[in-house]
Formats: sequence, structure tokens, C-alpha cells
Amino acid sequence: MTSDLLPPLPEGHTARPVVPTDLDAVLRVHGDSEVEDSGHLAIEPEDIAGDWARPSMDLARDTVAVLDTEGVLVASAEVSRGGTHRDAAVHPKARGRGIGPYLVAWSEARAAELGAATLGQSVPEGSSPHRFLEGLRYTVGHTSWVLELPEGREVAPRPLPPGYALETGDTDERERVAYEVIQDAFDEWEGRVREPFEDWAATTVRRPGAQPWQLRVVEHEGAVVGAAFTILDSQGSGYVHQLAVERSHRGRGLAQALLSDAFARARAEGARRSELSTDSRTGALDLYLKVGMEVTQVWMHLVAALPRG
Repeated sequence: MTSDLLPPLPEGHTARPVVPTDLDAVLRVHGDSEVEDSGHLAIEPEDIAGDWARPSMDLARDTVAVLDTEGVLVASAEVSRGGTHRDAAVHPKARGRGIGPYLVAWSEARAAELGAATLGQSVPEGSSPHRFLEGLRYTVGHTSWVLELPEGREVAPRPLPPGYALETGDTDERERVAYEVIQDAFDEWEGRVREPFEDWAATTVRRPGAQPWQLRVVEHEGAVVGAAFTILDSQGSGYVHQLAVERSHRGRGLAQALLSDAFARARAEGARRSELSTDSRTGALDLYLKVGMEVTQVWMHLVAALPRG
């Protein structure tokens, strides 16, 4: 796309693709934005490194960074998942300059180039980015909740039914089948774009620092029918990044067994609390509330149809 089709940047500001050496600067922008907008810091350098390591990510074409008059990176955006998802942030100290409209226009143009029919972004409910995107006629696609199991509280272990066993996903075969179970379950969501195995692996089992214990699977007669992947972050939280059970094996307590197991293993590795997120597409919020988890954040996934006027 050509820059003359985009809104002008503030005087003296420039834009270019993100490069690998920008990792710390991008982390600062997105981390400070998370704290400003949600009151919580979740993003870590491993998240960004894993994201950029996905084979489908072309940093030269799918990302943009905005630098201020002193050459400091103050905003960035990327488009992924076939152009359907945007991750963008403007540093709180750089807001109000007109950088946001530039990022939105750039990402919509890139998403259209990729053939996407819609473009969405998740933002904290009631935040400045939420109001900004609503003002641009983005509408709610789904609602997400971040839940925490407070320190000192546990999810009671759920015994597996006869014939089922919990195992560590420590082989290539188990990783591949766990991926299929997770993707098949998530593909039940309307409009979702299935991600290739190598993309999934880059943010899970190949994520920088990943260890075998993080992927746990439920097997039945030698076949993987459930899976959970847990991340132990630098703030001492065991975060269940993904959890899924094959449709034909649901309603037997497998999800709760995976959840209890994931939290217990994270605590054994040093976690002081446990977290996860779920959204309105899954219908799982009540399950997590019933096992003692508490909502700490609400995020809205805002979507616009493409092409825009």
C-alpha cells in the first residue's frame, strides 16, 4: 500500500515495518498500554517473540511501527490470522496526536490486501481504545473475561472416568494430535480462521522457554481427546492459555480434570496464582465461576466489515 492513501502522521513522525530488534520497544508500548487501559500487565517478551516466529508472520508486510521526532518507537500494529485480527497500541504518552487513525487505516488496508472480510481487535472494556474504535463504527463481536483463582484457593481434583488417562504432551505425535483437538474445538466458533500447526506451535510448545510439562493431554484408548497448554509467566501466574475437549467426550468432567491438573502443575513449578481467559463464544464462564475463579478483567473484541468506506 502507498502512504498517500493513509491519514497523515503527526509532523516529524515516521512509519516503517517492525524489525526483530524492536522487540523491547514494542514490549514497552504494549505493556504500558495494557497497564494504562486495563490496570494489569500480561504481555511478556516471549509472547512477542513467539508471535513473530510464526511462519505466517511477514514482519516486512504485516507490521508497522511509528517513530516520534526523536526516533523513539511510540506505536505499533500488526495484522494476522489471514488479515482478520489486529494487535495495535499507541503508547499512553503519545496518544492524542493522530497516530491511532493511521494505525487503523494501515491495518484495514493490509487486511483487505490479504482478502479478509472482517478485521477485529480485542481491547479492555471502557478503555480509551474501546471508545476510539466504537467511534469508528466497530461493533462487538464477542466478550472475553480474564479470571483468576486467588492465591491459596484450589480447584478440586476431578477423577477421570474409567478408560481415560492424563499424560504429558512430550512427544511430536501428542503435540500434533493436541493441536488437532484444540483447533477442531475452536473451529466451532463462527468466523474463526484455523491456524497452521507451525503457527500454533510457535506460541505454545515452541514458545521461547517452553517445557514439556506445559502441554497436558487426556487420552482414551490411546487417542488424545483433550488438551491444555499452560504458561508460567514472570509474575508468578500459571495461565491456562488453551483448553479443549473433543466434542464426543464432553460432559464427562475432562475439562475440569485438565484445569485442576494444569493449575497444580503450575504451582509445582512456582506459580502463586492461576489465571485463564474465556469468551462468550465458549459458554464456559459459569464453569470457571463455579470452581471458585473470579473475573478480574473484561475485554471486548470489536469488529468492522471490510472493505471500509
